[in-house]
Amino acid sequence: MIQRIQTLWLLIATACGFCTFKFPFYSGNIIENSQKVFSELNGKTTIPLIILTVAIAIASFICVFLFKDRKMQLRITLVTFIVSLGLIFLYFSIIKSKYIDGNLTITSMFTFFMPIFLFFAARGIYLDQKLVKSVDRLR
Repeated sequence: MIQRIQTLWLLIATACGFCTFKFPFYSGNIIENSQKVFSELNGKTTIPLIILTVAIAIASFICVFLFKDRKMQLRITLVTFIVSLGLIFLYFSIIKSKYIDGNLTITSMFTFFMPIFLFFAARGIYLDQKLVKSVDRLR
């Protein structure tokens, strides 16, 4: 389980998912009661962000333990990859609708790295599955 590289990618994606709760994605000003108020956008700001972030982090962690069923592991990883891209889209739509000025923080890299790590994990699972199929042909 741990000797496979995709396990490390999945664990790193899980850690990035949980880090988005603590660290901000965007910092800027919003208008609240006709005044500018400084606000930070992170994974626990709105309910859709909470749901998607928790789903990505938990799905990535569960995929670590599905090493015996590579097809299911690959499917869940690919769905999690697509959901993580949707999470990035959701962040930018919230920024566009609520914030009047501000900028991305350095810790937004956690959100951007999640789909990258999930892609590497899916690639590792696919290559592992391909290797097992080639060994089965030799038997």
